[in-house]
Amino acid sequence: MKLTKEDIAKIQEEIDYRKVQLRPELLENLKTARAQGDLSENFEYTMAKRANNQNSSRIRYLENVIRNAEIIRDTSAADEVGLNKAVTIYIPEDDCEETYKIVSSIRGDSMQGRISFGSPLGKALKGHRPGDTVTVYVDETYSYEARIVSVVPVEDDGSDSLRSY
Repeated sequence: MKLTKEDIAKIQEEIDYRKVQLRPELLENLKTARAQGDLSENFEYTMAKRANNQNSSRIRYLENVIRNAEIIRDTSAADEVGLNKAVTIYIPEDDCEETYKIVSSIRGDSMQGRISFGSPLGKALKGHRPGDTVTVYVDETYSYEARIVSVVPVEDDGSDSLRSY
């Protein structure tokens, strides 16, 4: 997975939170639920166990992401589509304008207006400038045209959340 140094720091921050703060709370909940008696019919125990397992799974996933990460940095010009840039595009087929922030794959969330540079749209836009028209290949049978209206650098304020899985 291609990640920035900022992504790695954000992932490590979540790992630390899950290990130092969340894990002790979940283990205490599990201990309290276990003390209530018959585990086969103890809903609180089942839920506490599930929450603890999900936390451990997320920690393993994030550690694996860091271990296998390829560190990248943005080398695009100020007026060129690259990481942490807000890109407004016009799609003639739909007669609409849309604005997206280009991010790494672990922060991509199209519902929040963040697209990964590895997505079909991100790949098509990368390296282009305002006024350029690109073809976005969604799959083997469908593609569409998009014209870049503007490219604006966006400060990474740390509010972009990491994808769940």
